[in-house]
Amino acid sequence: MVAHSGRHLTAAVDVLVVGAGPTGLGLALQAHAHGARVRVVERRPEPFRPSRALILHPRTLEVLRPLGVTDALLERADTAPGVRLRLGSRVVETGLADLALPDTAFPHLSLMRQTDVETVLTRALADRGVTVERGTELLTARDDGDGARAVLRSGHGVERIRCPFAVGCDGPASTVRACAGIGWHGRPYTEEVVLADLDLGGTSAGADAQVFAGSRGLLFLFPLGEQAAWRLLATRASAGGSGRDFGQPGPPVPEAELQRLLHEVGSCARIERVAWSARVPLQCGLARRFRRGRLFLAGDAAHAYSPATGQGMNAGIQDAVNLGWKLGFAASGRDGGAADGFDAEVLLDSYEAERRAAAHGRMLLTHAAFWAEASTGRLPSWLRAVAAPRAAPAVPVLLGRRRLVAEAVRTVSQLRVNYRHSPLSVEGTPTLRGAPRPGDRLPDRAVSVGGPAERLHGLLARPGVHLLLQRDAAPPPDTPAASPVTVLRLTNSPGRGLVAVRPDGHVGFRCGAADPAGLTGWLSLVGAAVSPSARA
Repeated sequence: MVAHSGRHLTAAVDVLVVGAGPTGLGLALQAHAHGARVRVVERRPEPFRPSRALILHPRTLEVLRPLGVTDALLERADTAPGVRLRLGSRVVETGLADLALPDTAFPHLSLMRQTDVETVLTRALADRGVTVERGTELLTARDDGDGARAVLRSGHGVERIRCPFAVGCDGPASTVRACAGIGWHGRPYTEEVVLADLDLGGTSAGADAQVFAGSRGLLFLFPLGEQAAWRLLATRASAGGSGRDFGQPGPPVPEAELQRLLHEVGSCARIERVAWSARVPLQCGLARRFRRGRLFLAGDAAHAYSPATGQGMNAGIQDAVNLGWKLGFAASGRDGGAADGFDAEVLLDSYEAERRAAAHGRMLLTHAAFWAEASTGRLPSWLRAVAAPRAAPAVPVLLGRRRLVAEAVRTVSQLRVNYRHSPLSVEGTPTLRGAPRPGDRLPDRAVSVGGPAERLHGLLARPGVHLLLQRDAAPPPDTPAASPVTVLRLTNSPGRGLVAVRPDGHVGFRCGAADPAGLTGWLSLVGAAVSPSARA
C-alpha cells in the first residue's frame, strides 16, 4: 500500500529502485523484463554531469544484450579505440579492437561516457512505460519482514510506500545501506583522481587516447570530454581538503596545476580552456552484506573501487543484471505464479553469495592495479619512471601476443567470473562432459538449430531462462508456465545432454541425459517453469 497525505492507494509496484545511475537503470530494466513492476526514484533533479566512467567491458555488453539496448549503446561508443602510450621519451601505439576473444560478440573495449549509457537505458525504460522520478528523495527505508517500507519526499510532498523489495543503487553514501544498518569495511586511498574537461593546443581533437607514465602516477587524455574536446584523468597524492566525499567531485583544480600535470609527464599539449575540473577522493570498500531482508544493495552502494581497470560502472551493471531477474521471478512467485516448491529466499540469498564474492575478487584486482598506476612509493614510482621506459621496446612484442592480451582482457572485464559455489548451480545426473560447469558464464559460439549456423548469444538475446538441448536429447517436461523459457535444440551438438542457462548468461543446470526430476527441481529453485513454445 501507499499513503499520500493520509489517503491509501494500491501500489502497483514490486521493486523500488533508489538511484538512477547505470546500476539503478540496468536493474529496473532487468527486473521489468522478468515480470516485476518497477519504480525508479532519483534524488537529483537532473542527471549527474559530467561522467566519471568512460569504458564498457565486453561482459557488460553481453549481459545487457537480452534487454535490447546494445545496438543503441554501440552507436554511441568508440569500439576501436587507439591508444598512444608514452613511456618516457618512447611512444607505443596500440589498438583495443578485435582482442582475440572468439567466444564473445564484443571482442573489444568500448570507450563510452557514463552519461550516454544512462541516456540509452533511460530511454529503454521510457519505451517500457517506466519514467525515472527525478527530484524524489528517499528519506527512510526499512524491512518489515514481508516487504519494504519507504518514505519518499518530492515536490508533491511526503509519500509512504510499501512494496515487496527495495534496492539501494544510491552510491557510496547510500541511504538504503544506512537505513538497513549494513556495515562498511573500507579505507581511503592516499591518492586522489584529478578530472578535467579541456580544450588543448598541440593535440588534435578526435585523436587517439593518450596515456603518460610518470613518477607521480599515470595521466590519461581521452577524446571524450563532455564540455570540451578532451577529458583528463590523472592520479596524484591526495591534496586533502575535499571533505572526503568519496567518489564525488570536490573542489576545482587551478589551470596552472593542470598544465603542470601535463608538463611533468612530458606532454606538449597546451591548455586553451578549462571547461570543468575537480579533485575526487577515493576509497576501496565493501559492504558487509548485500542484503538485509527485503532491502538490497547494488553498485557503488555495495562496493567501491579505485578507477584502475574501469570496474565501477561495469560492476554495478553486472550486479543489476544478476539481481534484477531474481527479483522479477521472486515477485511472480509472491503472486502465485511460480512452480510448486519455489523458495524465494534461496533465490534472493544467491545474489549476495554470488556478487559479494565477485566484488571481493575485483577489489584485489583493482587494488593491485592502482598500486602500480598511482602509488607514490619508491618502487612503483621507479617502475613507471625508469623501468617502463627501458622496457618500452618489448611492449609491442607483448601486445603482439594476442592470446596473452586476450587473457588480460578476460580478467579485467570479468569474463572469467563464475558462481560454481552458488546454490543455483546444480549438476544433474549423469554429468554432461565437455560443457561449461554450472555457475560458469556460457561462451558464445557457432551453433545450428536446424538451419544455417548462427551465434549462440544472438539466439539467447531475449529475457528469460534458456534450455539448450543436444541433438538427441529428450524434450523437457511440461510444467505450468510462470516465466519465459526458451527451448533450443542444437542440431550440430551430438548427444543427449541439456544445459539450462540463467537470464544473466550463466549456466544453472546441466545433465548428460534426460533428468526430468533434476531439471524440474532446478526450474522450481529459480522460480521458473518450462514453456516449450519456442523452436524445440
